[in-house]
Amino acid sequence: MIDEKADPYPGYARLRDEAPVYRAARPMGTETWMITRYEDVRAALTDPRLSKDPKYAPDWVRELGFLDEDGGVVGRTLLTYDPPDHTRLRGLVAKAFTRRRMEGLRPRVQEITDGLLDAMAGRTEVDLLAALAFPLPITVICELLGVPVADRDDFRAWTTAFVSAPFTEEGLAGQRAAMGKLDAYVRAQIADRRASVRPGADADALPDLIAALIAAADDTDRLAEHELIAMVRLLLIAGHETTVNLIGNGTLALLTHPDQLELLKSDPGLLPGAVEELLRYDGPVERATPRFTTEDVTYAGVTIPKNSHVTVVLAAADRDADHVPEPDRLDITRAGHGHVAFGHGIHFCLGAPLARIEGQVAIGSLLRRYPGIALAVPPEEVRRRPGGPASIIRGLESLPVRL
Repeated sequence: MIDEKADPYPGYARLRDEAPVYRAARPMGTETWMITRYEDVRAALTDPRLSKDPKYAPDWVRELGFLDEDGGVVGRTLLTYDPPDHTRLRGLVAKAFTRRRMEGLRPRVQEITDGLLDAMAGRTEVDLLAALAFPLPITVICELLGVPVADRDDFRAWTTAFVSAPFTEEGLAGQRAAMGKLDAYVRAQIADRRASVRPGADADALPDLIAALIAAADDTDRLAEHELIAMVRLLLIAGHETTVNLIGNGTLALLTHPDQLELLKSDPGLLPGAVEELLRYDGPVERATPRFTTEDVTYAGVTIPKNSHVTVVLAAADRDADHVPEPDRLDITRAGHGHVAFGHGIHFCLGAPLARIEGQVAIGSLLRRYPGIALAVPPEEVRRRPGGPASIIRGLESLPVRL
C-alpha cells in the first residue's frame, strides 16, 4: 500500500481514508500499528497510554535482541523514557542545551555555510548533499559538542548504519556494532573532560556541550555516566541527521516547484515560513520513534491491544486535508498550520531551534549565492535513501544540481 522509498504520500492518503489505524505486517514476523490522521497523531504523541518504555514492548522486541541481559535497552536515550524519568533527564539536559547557546551559533552557522558555498565556486555541477547539506550540520554539532570535525566521516557511517539499516538480522547486527563504536568514542570524550568540569557550573560559560552536560546538576542530581553517553550519542545522531534531510528534502522541493523557488528568491523575508512549509511538505523524520501500549487503546474506532508496537506517522499527519487545505501543494506563504515534523508534546525535538537556524541559513544563503541553481538530473532520477518499515528518516542519497 505504501511506496517505502520514492513517494509514500499516496499510500498514506489511502490509509487516512480507508484504515487510519492500520495493523501492518513487517519483516521477520513483526508488526506495528500505524496511526496516520493528524488529530489522532497529535493525540497519540501526548497519550500516556502510549509509552516510550520498552518494558511494555511486544515479545518480538526481546526476541530480536533489542534488550540486553540486564533488561536495559540497547541504544536507550531520552527518547525512550516516560515521566518522571523523562522529566528529570530533560530538565538536566535543558540546563546545557540553552536557547542562548543555540542562538549564539547563528553567526558560526553562517560562516560555515559561506565557506562551503565558496568551495563550490567555479564548479558547474555539485552533489548538494556532499557539498552543503551534510558538512554544515555535522560541523556545527561537532563544534557544539567539542569533538574533532575530522572524525565526521566516522559519525556519518555509524549514524547511517543506525537509522538506515535494513530490517534483517544482518542489519540489526550492523546497528549494534555501529552503536558500540559510537559509544566507545563518546565515553572517551567524556573521560577527557570530566576532571576539569565543576558540577553546577554555568553551562554557557563552558567550552562545549559535553562539558555542559557533565556540569548539568539540580540540587544533588546529575546525569549518570550511562545517561551522559546516551545523550551525547543522541545529539550526534539527531544533531545532524534531521538537518541534513531538512536541507536536502527542502531544496529538492523548491527545485521541483519553480514558482515557489522564484517567489522565495524574490522575497527573502518569506524564508522562516518557507522552512516551516518545507518541514510540513516533506520533512526529514517520516515516523516518530516507537511507542508501546500499556493497555488496550482505541483510535478512529480501532482498538490497539495492550503491549503493541505503535508507529505514529508524522509525514502522513502533515499531509492530512482535514488539517491543511490542499496538503499536496507546496505553498511557502501558508500561515502556520502546526506541523508535527519535530513531534509534539514532551518529546518535541530538543534541537528544533538549531535545525531551523541551519535550514534558514543554508537555504537562504544558497539561493542568494547561486540564484540560477537547478536540478542536474530529472526529478525521478534523484536517489532516495533506502526506506522501509523500520526506518524513521526520510532523505536523499544525493542531490545533483547545476549552479
